[in-house]
Amino acid sequence: MAEFVTVDRGVAESVAVLRIARPPLNLIDLQVALEVSAAAEEIAADAGIAAVVVYGDERVFCAGDDMAELSRLSPEQAQAMAADFQSALSSLARLPQPTVAAISGYALGAGLELALAADRRIIGDNVKLGLPQIKAGLIPLAGIRRLSLLIGPSHAKDLVYSGRFVDPKEAAALGLVDEVVAPDDVFAAALRWAKQFTDAPRLALAAAKRVFEAGTHGHDRARREWAELFGTEDQQVGTRSYLVDGPGAARFTGR
Repeated sequence: MAEFVTVDRGVAESVAVLRIARPPLNLIDLQVALEVSAAAEEIAADAGIAAVVVYGDERVFCAGDDMAELSRLSPEQAQAMAADFQSALSSLARLPQPTVAAISGYALGAGLELALAADRRIIGDNVKLGLPQIKAGLIPLAGIRRLSLLIGPSHAKDLVYSGRFVDPKEAAALGLVDEVVAPDDVFAAALRWAKQFTDAPRLALAAAKRVFEAGTHGHDRARREWAELFGTEDQQVGTRSYLVDGPGAARFTGR
């Protein structure tokens, strides 16, 4: 039984909420990282989940790495833990479902790295974001490549090298986040985005996510994913419906 990370399927039809609850700051230590990975595996295996909201609470999404734990690690211990941390912080990108990070308060360090692996980031207009690991003599473990792809190498280097905080206005201008709303509306806005996928073609969405995640090999991956979709019931139903009724009328089954 997980202590700090839960998966709630009761908030909205076909939408799961992956929630980190380790008050007061929802810091990510090894236990939280392993629980995030386990929750992601649980969600990935559930065909009844169409989309995922990742959330902390109304005060803070995740204020970063647990420096108390990291300060005690030897090089050998750090080497042994690195793969588990990196895998956890990248787990949202491996989910077949669309994911949105609903960010309140702070998303710093490992918290922002986790959010970078989501498909969308929605923040309150009072949020602070950043990758301050450099100020502890460290670097982001899973976020450098994703950040660079998202906002470009120059801006990414500025944020990683300086470790500075970014306010909502700059975050939106950089493309670091996708939507800025009132603090009290963060979760509701994320839920609205997630609900649009309730009746969507889930196999096609999963294929699209795999192409995005393939990075520089995405063009080759897209050929394989596209061709394999022709063996699905959703493709057959979808193309016939598109011909007869136009886009948006098909009823997909996820098969």
